[in-house]
Amino acid sequence: MSEITLAELEKRYGDTFAVEDVSVTIEDGELLCLLGPSGSGKSTTLRMIAGLETPTDGEIRIGDDDVTDRPAYERTTSTVFQDWALFPHKTVLENVAFGLKMRDVAKDERRERAREMLDRVEMGGYGDQDPTNLSGGQKQRVALARSLAVEPDVLLLDEPLSNLDKRLSEDMQIELREIHEDVETTFVHVTHDQDEAFTLADRIGIMADGELVQVGAPDEVYENPKNRFIEGFLGDTNFVNGTVTETGDTLRVETELGREVVLPTDGDVDCAAGDALTLSLRPEVLSTERADGDANGDENRSQAVLADGSTTNTVVGTVENVLYRGSTVRYSVSIEGSSVFVERTVADSGAFDAGDRIRISWNGEDVLAFTEDGSRVGL
Repeated sequence: MSEITLAELEKRYGDTFAVEDVSVTIEDGELLCLLGPSGSGKSTTLRMIAGLETPTDGEIRIGDDDVTDRPAYERTTSTVFQDWALFPHKTVLENVAFGLKMRDVAKDERRERAREMLDRVEMGGYGDQDPTNLSGGQKQRVALARSLAVEPDVLLLDEPLSNLDKRLSEDMQIELREIHEDVETTFVHVTHDQDEAFTLADRIGIMADGELVQVGAPDEVYENPKNRFIEGFLGDTNFVNGTVTETGDTLRVETELGREVVLPTDGDVDCAAGDALTLSLRPEVLSTERADGDANGDENRSQAVLADGSTTNTVVGTVENVLYRGSTVRYSVSIEGSSVFVERTVADSGAFDAGDRIRISWNGEDVLAFTEDGSRVGL
């Protein structure tokens, strides 16, 4: 196992930064997922660790060794690529043994180790087969076995599951996690798939525009995103615009929903009355019920600050669309000309139809607030 240290790592093409000022330490035996949209710099970062790209600036250390300028073949890394890169003219066993052959491992030993790796990835009976006859999932296992056979200090995986269908990808995520726990090698896994990163990672490094914008455990980055981009990128949410009307023990925001939303604070918030904010309401924090009151009655219950300091918020709207999504149903609700979506499991009672009036409620402590430039507001 080896710790990886990236210090102020940069890669420029002309005047354009592909990677800018990336610094992170990846612990021995850790599985770090670099997660981001296309063009965010995650694959370029991985290729620099592998020695397939030369940094413009910065430093890469694997263990105690500075490998910044060291060629790929002199690094203790192995890479699994998106397209698997298997040799079609070699058998499965020969593919797995190829890296060992390049390291001058004796023939009998490399064949034995190759068979062990195939057994580990549940491909033990395929050694004599032509890789072109394998399914996508089988090719992925062979590529993984080939990379592990050389016993690298660091295994680098560049979108290895992106060519698999959803069900197979989900199965492979579990297998990858189990293999990582078994071999105890440091893994760096690149993906654009949020669910994949949440399933696999000890920590997630989120990249955008060439920068590493946040690193943390999956629950940490999801529940405490650093900015609005991360909040929106990591999962579905309702972004609601508004204007601050009051600060103090509570933060009050007049919103486009036609209601003032109340959030509890510690009394020291970094915004002021008149500031524009965007609130994030994730569907899992929203409760729903039928709104049986009339337009001027109970249906329009407002916000409240409870005795324990927590806050409740309520709005009422009309169901516009019902979208069946298998295990869940998504409801699009019109509120004062704006739209909010909520989700419920199919098994939930009290399903709604288009045209129904429903009440949506949430606790203020479950709401995140962001400034106009996307920065998180401390509450």
